[in-house]
Amino acid sequence: MDMTSSITPVRIGKTRITDPLFGAYVDMVAEKVIPYQWEALNDRIPGVEKGYCIENFRVAAGLQPGHHQGAIFQDTDLYKWLEAVAFCIEYGAGEKFVPIADEVIALMEKAQEPDGYLNTYFTIECPEKKWTNLTEGHELYGCGHLIEAAVAYYNATGKDKLLNIACRFADLVDRTFGAEDGKCHGYPGHQEIELALVKLYKVTGEKRYLNLANYFIRQRGTKPNYLLEEMKGRKGRNVFPEFAEYDDLYAQTHEKPVEQTTAVGHAVRAVYMYTAMADLARELDDQEMLRACQTLYDNITTRRMYITGGIGSSGKLERFTTDYDLPNDRMYCESCASVGLMMFSQRMGNFLEDARFYDTVERALCNTVLGGISKDADRYFYVNPLEVWPDNCLPSTSMSHVKPVRQGWFSCACCPPNIARTLASLGQYIYAQSDDSVYVNMFISSKLDTQVGDKTLGLDMQADYMNGGDVTIRVTAPENAGLTLKVRIPWYLENPMVNGEKAVTHRGYVTVPVNCDTQVVISGSVKAKFVAANRNVRADVGKVALMKGPYVYCLEQVDNGCNLASLFVSPEASISEAAPEESLPGNLPTLLVSGERLVETIATHDLYGNPAFRMERVTLKAIPYPLWCNREPGEMMVWLHARV
Repeated sequence: MDMTSSITPVRIGKTRITDPLFGAYVDMVAEKVIPYQWEALNDRIPGVEKGYCIENFRVAAGLQPGHHQGAIFQDTDLYKWLEAVAFCIEYGAGEKFVPIADEVIALMEKAQEPDGYLNTYFTIECPEKKWTNLTEGHELYGCGHLIEAAVAYYNATGKDKLLNIACRFADLVDRTFGAEDGKCHGYPGHQEIELALVKLYKVTGEKRYLNLANYFIRQRGTKPNYLLEEMKGRKGRNVFPEFAEYDDLYAQTHEKPVEQTTAVGHAVRAVYMYTAMADLARELDDQEMLRACQTLYDNITTRRMYITGGIGSSGKLERFTTDYDLPNDRMYCESCASVGLMMFSQRMGNFLEDARFYDTVERALCNTVLGGISKDADRYFYVNPLEVWPDNCLPSTSMSHVKPVRQGWFSCACCPPNIARTLASLGQYIYAQSDDSVYVNMFISSKLDTQVGDKTLGLDMQADYMNGGDVTIRVTAPENAGLTLKVRIPWYLENPMVNGEKAVTHRGYVTVPVNCDTQVVISGSVKAKFVAANRNVRADVGKVALMKGPYVYCLEQVDNGCNLASLFVSPEASISEAAPEESLPGNLPTLLVSGERLVETIATHDLYGNPAFRMERVTLKAIPYPLWCNREPGEMMVWLHARV
């Protein structure tokens, strides 16, 4: 594989999202999401689950008496919220949040112990047990999200108080963990700090942070298995009852990460680890780690990923299972997992200058990540099913984790601020740059003003491909600047043309020289189509799904009546486009297709009887999957029975 390291995401403040769909969601982050989530962090939203996040910090800081409440890793909700705030500030829409952010940063400083330790659970409840439960304690996971928030806030504001808090904690971790005698030879139960330490290295220049990240990856999977030995020593006294079935596959400790060939275990932890591995491969020019990343990426995207970019097919322990095991109604597909998959795929795409990795970034973003938040920005999905029958989403059953409607908040609320920070930083996924080029990785209408080397470049992209139009990119740069524009040609664009000529790609990009004022028109056909799954995906055998561009479509009860499982469609049926739903954002077309409804199966009202099938013709209406459950609650289905 060729190694390259010059491509980096553009700075978030250099972009402006104008797209009718994504622009609306990005604007909502500052207008609605950040204020709403701040109220949730303070437990001031009636009728939703409390998380006790800010209250825990106040107790740890000695500002009020009390015990720790909520999840053991609750601190990270605040850290991800702060990171989203930082991205909003850098984007130019979050200055009003600076006083609140600075106030809560001061609270965090009060809660931090003199040696740099910061974790409200252990500080309040059991300070003598620090670092004794790496499997479940999430101290290193929390440190990782603190670091990410600190780097983002420093980049956005230039203020270093939060960065200093993070460095003090990271320095303590560095003094505590490592291969040297006298240090703890453990590693995170929940990966995250590894990718964060790489970010901290980049902003501080301190190589020891990079080395610590590498140690955590390289130590994982060695023998004896640190986490399993730790659990044996606790003799079954677990924080999480479900960890009675904890194993080395769940923890990705069954073998060294560089030797792993299949994505296993907790899906979020896995892709956070793979993201760190991609970062380390790039920073350390580590071919072994790069090969592992490529192998793991291929395993996910060819055998263990949903059509929506969701990952994690088991509702139990939120984990990967086996190749092609992709059930539609009882999977997990956590929103955080798709965020992590976006991060991993972005790193690989920029590292290898290969546009195909952005196929996965776009798939996850346009479906699962966007679907995780309501159009009004105050409701969230933690689990993202492809089929919902609300009546069977019952508590105390195997379906209890599936919620048929988005929730106002969660006692474990990792997903809402994760979605917020992703949308707030969307520009870094649309554009990247090198010393002499700008890369357009997704067709999302937006503006960019950036420095490429010592040259100033302006870009205005108008993308109307979902409604039969072209993608027009206007670039302004100095004359004879020697710059190029590299545009990803996505998999769904048929017969792609660039300024009227057939597109010629290298690693999925077309290259256009930029000279003064340059206009690039990307044209082609983006058709609504039926998609089938590999026959080894047993849940989807004999079924088809609808897609247009990167968007998966789904049927909802509000348009198609109840018992969606009784609907059939021919893969040869013509698909017509209709006007967008007025109540839904984004100006995305609805799809109409002629199908059939099975209205009778037996001649009696008994539970079973002789077959007596009778079908009726119906017109089926589909809307973009990310917009489901924004009108009336009810059934939803992506995969339909095929009449072949």
